[in-house]
Amino acid sequence: MRQRNRRQPRAAGKESRDRWMITYADLITLLLIFFVILYAMSSLDSQKYALVSGSLSDTFKSGGSVLEGGNGVLDGNKGNSGQAVPNGQEDNGGTQGAVSGGDGGGSTTDSGGSPGNGTSTGTSGQNSDTAGHQPSARELAFREQEAKLAALMGVITEYVEENNLGEQIFVADKPQGIAITLSDRFLFDAGQAELKSPAFPALRQLSGLFRGIGATVSIEGHTDNVPVTLGSVYTDNWDLSGARALSVLRFFLDNEGLSPDTFQYAGYADTRPAYDNTTAEGRQKNRRVELIVLRQLQEEE
Repeated sequence: MRQRNRRQPRAAGKESRDRWMITYADLITLLLIFFVILYAMSSLDSQKYALVSGSLSDTFKSGGSVLEGGNGVLDGNKGNSGQAVPNGQEDNGGTQGAVSGGDGGGSTTDSGGSPGNGTSTGTSGQNSDTAGHQPSARELAFREQEAKLAALMGVITEYVEENNLGEQIFVADKPQGIAITLSDRFLFDAGQAELKSPAFPALRQLSGLFRGIGATVSIEGHTDNVPVTLGSVYTDNWDLSGARALSVLRFFLDNEGLSPDTFQYAGYADTRPAYDNTTAEGRQKNRRVELIVLRQLQEEE
């Protein structure tokens, strides 16, 4: 009896030392299952996927939509669509036929020949409305305005290139409209607001374009940050910039006979510089008059 009692502790100790193999085996099994699941998720049967998606599409088409006055309950007895997937009788050709029928806007027929009324009818109505959409009066006016502005920019750009005025007249399409920038050296003598005669041909060309544009033209005078001289007839840059803008406006009204309703003018002095006033080149470019053909309409979102 004493010998048996002595041997039992030894067997228990050996068994406890081997328990790690059970945990290790469980871990290996779980890792195997994990990688099998990953492999299964990475593989996609395209035929089964098309079959299931087509079946779901037919099932939802067979139900009455709540928004269209139906009860929103799917009818499992309508045609054979309710039996297609469970019995595995619907092939890929039937699925493609149902989907293409819905996209075409016509009446959709399932494998049993029953018409798919419900959602497919609503889709065909929406497609016909989109195809037959008539632009509103505002949309038509916006398109007409943009066409005129694009034509105006093209004509002015061509005129500047033909007359080598690229250093004196600049044209840009800005959010507020087509901006025509005239250098002060092209229009005025230094510190003056009376137009020089060499600028008349270009201003006449612009007046002919403004006559039929049907938009408001904003004439804006700008200067650099250098104060006017003591002997100047203008009190400051505000006075000078406003006088220069007014001179251009007077040319269009008095010399060309344009309607005053077409124009507005303002002087901004040096408050809206386009370039750096710390350099001579920047100050020269800041002394300018801008003619902006304003956009009257904005595109509807």
